[in-house]
Amino acid sequence: MEEQQMVMRTREQEYARDVFGRVRDFGAKYAKGSAERKKYGSMAHKLPVLVRTAGLAQALAFVWSRGDTAQEQLLKDLAATVGSKGDLDDFLKQSRDLAFYEYMRLSQKVMAALLWYKRFAESVLGVQAGEDDDEGGDS
Repeated sequence: MEEQQMVMRTREQEYARDVFGRVRDFGAKYAKGSAERKKYGSMAHKLPVLVRTAGLAQALAFVWSRGDTAQEQLLKDLAATVGSKGDLDDFLKQSRDLAFYEYMRLSQKVMAALLWYKRFAESVLGVQAGEDDDEGGDS
């Protein structure tokens, strides 16, 4: 029997692998140039700025409140990437209820994951930074 080696990966490697799969799967559901791809990708570019300017809880609540299916999927994917134990509702609740240190740690994890979402929005979905979604880019 061949010995299995323990493979250690950095958080960045884990996020890259996870995000690539999620963005690829999302992109496979929609045609290139579709409104859904554009909305998902556009928000992947905008969300880091929203987190930096408004804070994690407010940024997530804003995106969720828009009621857009593609953008909600981005939030669900993001929650799964950063290891939220529950569903999207649990992730949103965590962002509101965590103690300060835990909130800051979650914010850091989200920002690290969003870097990969932005990269794969460009390379996999073909959505460039600055492309607005169909709602006029009102973020």
